[in-house]
Amino acid sequence: MQQTDEPVSLWQKIRKGDKEALFVLYDDMYFHLVRYGLSVYADSDLVKDCIGQLFLKIWDRHASLNDVENVRSYLFTFLRRTIVDHLNAKGRTASVMLDIHAEEGTEASYEEIIIARERDEEMNRDLRNALNALSPKQIELIRMKFFENLSYKEIAHLNSQSVKTSYNTIYDAIKVLRLKLKM
Repeated sequence: MQQTDEPVSLWQKIRKGDKEALFVLYDDMYFHLVRYGLSVYADSDLVKDCIGQLFLKIWDRHASLNDVENVRSYLFTFLRRTIVDHLNAKGRTASVMLDIHAEEGTEASYEEIIIARERDEEMNRDLRNALNALSPKQIELIRMKFFENLSYKEIAHLNSQSVKTSYNTIYDAIKVLRLKLKM
């Protein structure tokens, strides 16, 4: 197979079960997908893992794939969703994702990726510092409310306290976080 095949013709061949076409598409798109993936989330290991998962999913579903006119855009969107799914599975929120492009499917420059990675590291450092200002009880109640999605009533019951006390503890914790994070 030649490297000059267009992504759309490669896609058609993949749909028909041509494993070599999958490898050619992978080789052609890998660099672009890594750059795009790093602009979505600044963790190269996670991005590379998600690219591998993406191509495995494509192969697993090759017989049921739809026609795609813009394979590059399809792969970028698929990669973004794979990264989001992976982050959600690990309990990370979408707020740590980098949104440095104005338009879906565009690639960020290396400078934008480096700046975004530094911004992400700074945000993580600031968040750790802000969390250190909270009491263990405040951290526990924040976790219950925002990560386990428990109601104030459920939180109060689990902690043998009144709903008002739970609410006030969480409110005070949010005030501290806002102050420390200058939100």
